[in-house]
Amino acid sequence: MPVVNRFADLAPAITEWRRDIHRHPEIQFETHRTSALVAEKLRAFGCDEVVTGLGRTGVVGVIRGRSNGSGKVIGLRADMDALPILEETGAPYASETPGAMHACGHDGHTAMLLGAAQYLAETRNFDGTAVLIFQPAEEGGGGGLEMVQDGLMERFGIQEVYGLHNDPTRPLGEFATRPGAYLASSDNFRIEITGRGGHAAYPHTCIDPTVVASQVVLALQTIVARNMDPAKAAVVSVTGLNTEGSAFNVIPERAKLRGTVRALDEETRDFIEGRMKAIVEGTAAAAGAQASLDYIRGYPVTVNHAAQTSFATDVAREISGPDSTLGDVPPVLGAEDFSYMLQARPGAFLFMGIGEGPALHHPKYDFNDEAIPTGCSYWARLVERAMPTAG
Repeated sequence: MPVVNRFADLAPAITEWRRDIHRHPEIQFETHRTSALVAEKLRAFGCDEVVTGLGRTGVVGVIRGRSNGSGKVIGLRADMDALPILEETGAPYASETPGAMHACGHDGHTAMLLGAAQYLAETRNFDGTAVLIFQPAEEGGGGGLEMVQDGLMERFGIQEVYGLHNDPTRPLGEFATRPGAYLASSDNFRIEITGRGGHAAYPHTCIDPTVVASQVVLALQTIVARNMDPAKAAVVSVTGLNTEGSAFNVIPERAKLRGTVRALDEETRDFIEGRMKAIVEGTAAAAGAQASLDYIRGYPVTVNHAAQTSFATDVAREISGPDSTLGDVPPVLGAEDFSYMLQARPGAFLFMGIGEGPALHHPKYDFNDEAIPTGCSYWARLVERAMPTAG
């Protein structure tokens, strides 16, 4: 691969940074050690400005190019947080924090952006300003939103913003993206059904919330299968069902469901919420029970901007070759809080293959360090191509 030669030299050091972060995972906004390590390295690299505490524990490094005739400011974002999963990799650098691990590769994302920061601070072969964004709490905490609300874009004058995520389902070095809606919105829901409890031997004297809950689960599956345009993608998944008590011979008073909804546009998102409410309330009423739906809006759809996606795809092709970069892949029903940054500024989000292995969020997942030079090279060339020097 035509990676930047400097990253072949830096790869061992960047790998050590990655493994150190992996050994000490931190959840959501509790990235205190990781944030301190990032800030320390950015200062050591000679960044012109290092700011901490943005979005609670976020870190931002500013690197100015040799000149600033373009007046351009480009933001590059990496996420830092881990997941509440017990690691099963058996790696010598495995998590030393019980119940927490880097099961999504954010350790790799952070290390690659740090590597790019060192190179950009050394060379400054660009005309403008690079803003390196190290974000906490991507995994359900909305750290991207908090950084935006803390004035990230305005404070640093960011005009465009780019994100990169590893993908263990793609070959090493293969990039993928698409213009428009790329990742889904992510909403959660809770449903509570109240019936009338009693002795299981006399069900006719009860209103069984377990039966109602079961009917609701099946009915919710008709939203995507029968109510939506088949050309549109969405997911309604019930991921839990609980009832009160543990006795074998008692019909409980209440049952609770929980789950997630994914959609690729706001119209579909609104439609699903409305249909869920009608199904939940109608199914319960038909059985003489009562039900409530708590629909919790989460991350919005991640929408790539056309011009920036085309540009980022061209940069990726320069690194990995035209046959290893896909510019119009199908949407993904996972979600990303980078979506908030793309709502604030034009930009693009890409996936980069790290070679096939355990899935993201799996206890045996581990970031492939062989991907580090490719990711670092992508960041460096993106900055240099977005803000070329006159010479």
